[in-house]
Amino acid sequence: MPAPVLAATSAFRHSRAAMSEPVVRVTGLTKRFEETLAVDHVDFSVERGVTAALLGGNGAGKTTTLSMLLGLLLPSEGSVFVLGADMQRDRYRVLPRMNFSSPYVELPHRLTVRENLRVYGALYGVRGVRGRIATLARDLQLAEFLDRKTGNLSAGQKTRVALAKALINEPELLLLDEPTVSLDPDTGDWVRGYLETYRAGTGCTILLASHNMGEVERLCSEVFMMRKGRIVDHGSPEALIDRYGRDTLEEVFLDIARGKPRAAAAQ
Repeated sequence: MPAPVLAATSAFRHSRAAMSEPVVRVTGLTKRFEETLAVDHVDFSVERGVTAALLGGNGAGKTTTLSMLLGLLLPSEGSVFVLGADMQRDRYRVLPRMNFSSPYVELPHRLTVRENLRVYGALYGVRGVRGRIATLARDLQLAEFLDRKTGNLSAGQKTRVALAKALINEPELLLLDEPTVSLDPDTGDWVRGYLETYRAGTGCTILLASHNMGEVERLCSEVFMMRKGRIVDHGSPEALIDRYGRDTLEEVFLDIARGKPRAAAAQ
């Protein structure tokens, strides 16, 4: 895998005090949609330079939580601090320092890949955006379809373009929803290696949601398990596997999704 050419990031321009603060700090986070309680008084934090996972079955509250971290949804209760900023009051101060990727959020189909990346580069105020696009095209193997309309790409190609969009501003916090969905095993493995190299080279913090438990075991040092809008367990993949008496994180995931208590799960 080619090593990405990485510029010094703004993470290293902050004071030691700021560096010691969690990149993400969530307290009492709650979201209601009329009669539905989607997220129920969630507390967690993610330290700088960590890759963490927010896991749970469909309807567990992962996407709603990520949306509140981005400031796309306002909490019904609780607080979200990202890079030291209160996302309910000061999110515009830190939005240029974060980014996200989701296969469920389509880029404009009529624009080429290059045009899409230029637009997002401008939105994030990226200097030297032409060079940044060239670097991403090389590192994520986009060159052959860089001038193709995004709507004409395969699902796997769209996933790689979405990742390029998420990296256009060299974010300090990267939020990823199913980062390797629709990719064949070889390309998915390559992307996971790229993310590992990016995090190691920049000190970036990554929070991802994924249903690929092998991916989570490889990338993540911290896992937050969600069920019915609440975080019901957390720890490293190894600690969770040991705690539930299982062989893989996928087995732990199934136990939690089915509501089995730890003691019953280990029997």
